[in-house]
Amino acid sequence: MITDARVPLEQQTYSTAYEQMLEKVRYEGAYPTRERADEAVRLVLTGFGRQLAGDERVELAACLPLEAARVLTVQIPGHQPLTGWAFVKDLAARSGASLATTRWDTGSVFAAVTAHTGRDLITRIIHQLPSGYALLFGQAELTPAA
Repeated sequence: MITDARVPLEQQTYSTAYEQMLEKVRYEGAYPTRERADEAVRLVLTGFGRQLAGDERVELAACLPLEAARVLTVQIPGHQPLTGWAFVKDLAARSGASLATTRWDTGSVFAAVTAHTGRDLITRIIHQLPSGYALLFGQAELTPAA
């Protein structure tokens, strides 16, 4: 079922797959409620939708629960993708949260995204984006030798 932004979060019903994703985010982020996990998912996937383009965007959306895919794909990708750190700063500025909280939210959501998609797709996505995203996805940022 598609969520309606006009209905309060506690009254919305979600698909089982999205509920499982929220529980994964809630566990990874140690959030006290499902609603807090949902806020983190929406913040991070909205921002990520502005960064990601091309085939990887389509593949990622196909792997995610419908509610999460919709949040990701409703955004129009920007012309200049942000580095990983600039991405976190942008999300913090938009949400009014601290950088530390936003970094935590990003890591928690990206852990759940990785669980839904697998490492191969995430690796391709990381290689498409500017530096800094590997760390947000909990991976080492490797640079080629000179």
